[in-house]
Amino acid sequence: MLCTNPFRKYRKRREYLEAAIPKGFHKKLLIFNGQVVGQIEYAPAEACGYPITGNGVIVMNCIWVLRKAKGRNLGKQLLTDMMQSEKKAVGFATIALENHWSPWFKKWHMEKLGFKSLDSVKVVHKTKHKGERFRIHLMWLPTTKNANPSTWDKSKLLEGEDFCLAHPLYHQEKPKLKEILEKC
Repeated sequence: MLCTNPFRKYRKRREYLEAAIPKGFHKKLLIFNGQVVGQIEYAPAEACGYPITGNGVIVMNCIWVLRKAKGRNLGKQLLTDMMQSEKKAVGFATIALENHWSPWFKKWHMEKLGFKSLDSVKVVHKTKHKGERFRIHLMWLPTTKNANPSTWDKSKLLEGEDFCLAHPLYHQEKPKLKEILEKC
């Protein structure tokens, strides 16, 4: 049974989960003092929510820890748990945002977790904070020597994401745009 809301606006999330769970999608909640204070979502590259590819690569779709739990290295604990549960992975990939208005996916957060930027693209959002430029990075954390790093499809990335309503690059069904991001 999927933990998604049956309302129409969650349709894309439900569709994503129905396809990704059988291929290895995982979501783990972080509970501290009886409250959910964080989570991590990840999947093999072929089942991830981003246009990221790579053989033996696990892609982290999401990681967050609430401010009230700050200072306890809980983000690092979530990452460590993911890495321990995916011992066969040659590396881990995700995205990071630089100069973006959202508090999520900050590049320096990902670097603090051990990821390094492989590539980046400078963009503007067509519907939110028009004119503000920010950079999206492909982040990489290898676990084996000589691992082939992940790659990404930048043109597909410009379409935004529809696997999570709270994602900073979420592409809602309205307005009817193919791409919500534009290269600078």
